[in-house]
Amino acid sequence: MSTDDRVAVTTGIARLHASPGLAGPGRLGLVTNHTGVLPDLRPAAPALLAAGVRLVALFGPEHGLHGTGQAGESEDAERDPATGLPVHDTYRCDGERLDQLLRASGVDALVYDLQDIGARFYTYVWTMYDLMVSAARTGVRFVVADRPNPLGGLVSEGPLLDPEWASFVGRAATPVRHGLTCGELARLLNTAAVPRAAGRAADLTVIETAGWRRHMDAGATGLPWVAPSPNIPTPATAAVYPGTCLFEGTNLSEGRGTTQPFEIVGAPWIDARFAPSLAALALPGVRFRELRYVPAFHKHAGRPLRGVQLHVTDRASFAPVRTAVAMLAVLRRLYPDDFAWRGTDDGTGDGARADGDTIDGAQAGGDTGSGADTSIGSGADTRSDGGADPSSGGGAARSRHRPFIDLLWGSDRLRRAIDAGDDPLPLCDPPSPPRRWAGDDVLLYS
Repeated sequence: MSTDDRVAVTTGIARLHASPGLAGPGRLGLVTNHTGVLPDLRPAAPALLAAGVRLVALFGPEHGLHGTGQAGESEDAERDPATGLPVHDTYRCDGERLDQLLRASGVDALVYDLQDIGARFYTYVWTMYDLMVSAARTGVRFVVADRPNPLGGLVSEGPLLDPEWASFVGRAATPVRHGLTCGELARLLNTAAVPRAAGRAADLTVIETAGWRRHMDAGATGLPWVAPSPNIPTPATAAVYPGTCLFEGTNLSEGRGTTQPFEIVGAPWIDARFAPSLAALALPGVRFRELRYVPAFHKHAGRPLRGVQLHVTDRASFAPVRTAVAMLAVLRRLYPDDFAWRGTDDGTGDGARADGDTIDGAQAGGDTGSGADTSIGSGADTRSDGGADPSSGGGAARSRHRPFIDLLWGSDRLRRAIDAGDDPLPLCDPPSPPRRWAGDDVLLYS
């Protein structure tokens, strides 16, 4: 799409900057990081202060306020040098600890402004959910300054999470690729999940993004791209991530330690059969190029690997989740003695990570206080049975001893199907509009 075809989009935080009253009265805390910028790339926090917004505290997610931490890391800063405001680290902080943090901060409302990338296992939205639960319990208002979904909002993909597999890479029953903005997801969670966890819904306001339409991906918005975390450097990475993040649950490299994380996958034992076998599938919107690479860190660091790069040729028809599932089935068929799933306690030292999460982060599901039943939406796969109470700690114990692929997929069905040699694609319904699982009432944009 050319620049002339782009439609001007105004983010929620830019609207708040122009109209400070949109967040309501009182002392405000801003949940943000380096992605919290205005369209001219000015950091939101100092700009809001200059506009008269009564900010009294900042709250950072995984990777920290400035985004310097790798997956599974945060930052140690206690005060922001640009604003002088105290910084509260929310990563791995949930349940009663998070309630105490909110009370101690003295805020009357939280304003959430983080750039999501539209995948269930990207942890920023679960930081949002945890804070919504704590806000509901502590009487703090919650405001979402909405941003576009960089994948667009026409398509959702993958199964809903089974509540029994709830963790920090998925608190509630949402698809792998959800197709919603953060504001829409907040509306959904506040109706179906937050009341079960907190006993009441949060006092929620969404400052909508102006000018965004569901057909618009990141490149169509005209907004500058700011890498939301260290291993999501480009919109091309975001496009494949809902699928290739599943390789975090395997013994293959998913490209961490290279300049193309999640766009490439490989292993020392892959041979010349892999790329042609993938090409023979004729998957829509993608081609596979054989390549060799040496990761600088993470899985197989310093070792020569052979694998493929995904080249997305048509984003409209490309289905990242179905593509990755098909790739996993080919790997199990071609390399039955080499391919393996990775456990959350495999002791390798480099951890299975979803960007925005580590194994330890996934185990944070053990103390969310998020309640037993986190089924939401209207999709046919929604479950309300079998969910253990995460606040009991049992969820963490189970997560610690489960293959990480099960936490990423949201059940053990994918792993079991592939291990049995069954076709796993029936587990992954064709891409469909988000209203089919979320309902029309939560959608804010056409």
